[in-house]
Amino acid sequence: MGNRALTGVLAAGLLMAGVLVAGTAQGWAQGTVAGQQTQTTAPVATSKIGPAAPVTYDNKYEIYGGLNFMNFQAGQNLPKRMNLGGGEITGTWWLWKNVGLAADYRIDAGTTPVFANPFVNNRPLVYLNTGMLGAQYRWLKNQYAAVDFHGYAGVSHGTFTYSLKDVPDPQDRLQIGLYTNRTKPMAALGGSIDFNLSKRMAVRLS
Repeated sequence: MGNRALTGVLAAGLLMAGVLVAGTAQGWAQGTVAGQQTQTTAPVATSKIGPAAPVTYDNKYEIYGGLNFMNFQAGQNLPKRMNLGGGEITGTWWLWKNVGLAADYRIDAGTTPVFANPFVNNRPLVYLNTGMLGAQYRWLKNQYAAVDFHGYAGVSHGTFTYSLKDVPDPQDRLQIGLYTNRTKPMAALGGSIDFNLSKRMAVRLS
């Protein structure tokens, strides 16, 4: 029941948004008028809908953290699939205004149904660790929201034998139906929408 409750809480992350934090460089214009130095700053918006400060998208980096959900098959011949819930963190360094380099890490875990066998009485735990590199492209944007596209590629390591420590014989493990532990190529192609809360903070649906 504990594993099922944990999986349910993590899977609920599909309905939640991560938080995006952008780092920006602040500055002001300087000039002289009649021998006196003056400083001017950009005007501050006063909309009831949009953020108070103007969103200029001049940040050099951003960090995204959120919860994610994945549907998965833990063995080639298992008749039922499983749900994985977990977390994700992505860092992006913007090379230009619309194109940035990104590094992405994800960890997902859940329990899976298996074949009837005399070795395991409950649903074994399966988890994945995934690391990828790629690019992010910022498409449409305004004061309130932005649409991004991303493409990442890397590897994912799946741990399928965590709950099988009491089943050391490889032939016995075959009766359970799970994959062996392995590392395989992984890619993620998709998009996201950022809803701006302020110049440096946004809620992202990805």
